[in-house]
Amino acid sequence: MKTPLLFSLHLPLLPLETLRRCWSEAGAYAVMDDGQVLIASPLAVAAGVRVGMRSGGVATIAPDTVMLERDTGKEAAVLEAIALALLQFTPEVAFDAGFSLLLDVGASLRLFGGPLALSRQVRSSMARLGFTAVLGAAPTAHGAWLLAHAPAQRRPPHRRCLRLATLAARLDRLPCALEPAAQAHLVWLDGIGARQLGALRRLPRAGLLRRTGKPLLAALDHAYGDAQALHQWMAIPATFAAHVETFGRIEHAEALLVGATALILQMTGWLTARQLAVITFTLRLEHERGRAAVPPTLLEIMLAEPAWKEAHLLRLLKERLAKLELQAPVIGLALYAGQLQPMLPPNAQLFPEPGGSPADFKRLLELLSARLGPDNVLTPLDTPDHRPEQCNSWGPATRSMKPAADADELLERPCWVLQQPIALRVRDERPFYMSPLRLIRGPERLEAGWWDDQAVGRDYYVAQGTDAACYWIYLERSQDARWFLHGMYA
Repeated sequence: MKTPLLFSLHLPLLPLETLRRCWSEAGAYAVMDDGQVLIASPLAVAAGVRVGMRSGGVATIAPDTVMLERDTGKEAAVLEAIALALLQFTPEVAFDAGFSLLLDVGASLRLFGGPLALSRQVRSSMARLGFTAVLGAAPTAHGAWLLAHAPAQRRPPHRRCLRLATLAARLDRLPCALEPAAQAHLVWLDGIGARQLGALRRLPRAGLLRRTGKPLLAALDHAYGDAQALHQWMAIPATFAAHVETFGRIEHAEALLVGATALILQMTGWLTARQLAVITFTLRLEHERGRAAVPPTLLEIMLAEPAWKEAHLLRLLKERLAKLELQAPVIGLALYAGQLQPMLPPNAQLFPEPGGSPADFKRLLELLSARLGPDNVLTPLDTPDHRPEQCNSWGPATRSMKPAADADELLERPCWVLQQPIALRVRDERPFYMSPLRLIRGPERLEAGWWDDQAVGRDYYVAQGTDAACYWIYLERSQDARWFLHGMYA
């Protein structure tokens, strides 16, 4: 049985979601947790603020420091958003202690090019979400967690391993203070000289059980792979809707791309985990609330072909934002997945079609529609009406991608249909248009329009002139029968 590889992502800066904007502003800030400093901005540290300092001490030493209470609700929401985005790498994501996420990527290694390539992609996704993470990889979940939380003793630190033997050697050198289950026994362990996990593990198991209890032994067994650990994987939502608040009033649409990228990453992870592809999605731009409330601006993105790739979805959204003029400042963004369909596997052809595949053509239509507007990129539509002047119409290309008609139908209908039929003269009992016309196919009788008081009765023919040009003509079925030219073949 192959040992799975588990990634543990430790997010040491996650509490800064409470005052994330403070790092880019000139000011001294401190996040308070239960009356003590949890973390401080560089200016606050320079003024003498230290982690663990009480609020009274901060007010005395650095009275200009702004103290903000920690918002655990926002931190939990951000952690869920990060987990949702990382679903694109594996459907098995779990929340762990200490602002950590656990990813079982054993089945994803070959797909993403191995552990190193997968690690780079995970770090890249985290950076685009706006966060940094310390990544540990090991065959056991708790072992990966310990490697991610371990202090960096060398450059680069040894935080990734693929074998249990290598993991055991690295865990043996970690301090006992790193293990949460050993926190209550550190004084005793230091007194007997067991300052590292290796020394702790070599102690007599029965005596260690009497002194510390089962939790510490269970943690060691889970870390070293001597016992299997059960995990509660993240439940994937049935529908997708994500929201993010902007730090300030955004007055230029292109500045919204940072927040929109985070939302697209979350939707990409959700689509991958649900094995779905999106056809339409909507970005909601939220404006002022209260008395000066402004209705939200909705950007609906329509795709000619279902997609789930982040780069393609983000490129379409970027084109729409580039041509958008904001009517009011934006204070929040929300993304909703609209029409969906099951994800289709890629078409791996031995000999690709010259000039690009149909999928490439559809992506071009999507890009043009996003850049020029859906009403400026049109394609022929089929309307259920037998009258040519009614059934031939134009509509947005991204709404009307349909399979082509049969070859026989294309032969009967010309590509160029006149908006207004042209009356033809008759010479020697034959219709005449630049030359006498010879009927080569027909008739095709058409009687329709009785339901809207525009009844027509026609017999359509394909006619050919002396220069081999083909025309689509009809004979009006009335008392004074007349010939009309209605279309031309290429």
